[in-house]
Amino acid sequence: MAKKLSRDHELITYHRPKSPFAEAYRTLRTNLGFASVDHSYRSILVSSTSPQDGKSTTIANLAVTLAQAGNRVMLLDCDLRKPVLHHIFKVDNHRGVTNCLMHQVTIEEVAHEGVVENLTLVTSGPIPPNPAEMLGSERTRSLWPALLEKYDYVLIDAPPVLAVADASILASQVDGVILVVRYAATRYDLAKKAKEQLLNANANIIGVVLNQFKMEAKEYQYYYYYSRDSSSDTSSLKL
Repeated sequence: MAKKLSRDHELITYHRPKSPFAEAYRTLRTNLGFASVDHSYRSILVSSTSPQDGKSTTIANLAVTLAQAGNRVMLLDCDLRKPVLHHIFKVDNHRGVTNCLMHQVTIEEVAHEGVVENLTLVTSGPIPPNPAEMLGSERTRSLWPALLEKYDYVLIDAPPVLAVADASILASQVDGVILVVRYAATRYDLAKKAKEQLLNANANIIGVVLNQFKMEAKEYQYYYYYSRDSSSDTSSLKL
């Protein structure tokens, strides 16, 4: 039972699509569309200021909502130090990004197709001894345009910005970056430092997600009013 509750909490856009939390992720999806009026943001990296801010949960649910809207989505776990997307989606992590980058296999061979309808997941694979060097390689840089030929969105989960250099290395390779900060936990000076570090890496920061924000009771009622009669999103999740 505990395992099921944990899974529901992490992938709430699939398990509880009518909840106010799922609605918040759909709002994020909508805002992403507005942000791309003058520029197409199709390859997007999600990182955070510090560990435990919820970046992986955020990108997993954003990927689900984009897929539920009919987009072809590729989600990659490029946190090659402490990957968690395979836990969220309950798939194996024997092979993944690292195997592909070392030319051992193709991306199609390591991909988990259809974990949610329209959503393809590539987990991290084995933890390498040199994540930063691997992510900064030409092989990595060439991966994104190749994937964008097949998918509408390529979403990349990266380590926290201030923890290691990995996120900054990847940030310059993609169309846009979303930074996740945690309500009442992320220090302002650290968030500012993370922003500056990304900008110094020539990242295009397209938005910030405020995670774990405490909603007022009346806000819950507002979301319930507009969602209780709507049909739930349909997906096919493999567990």
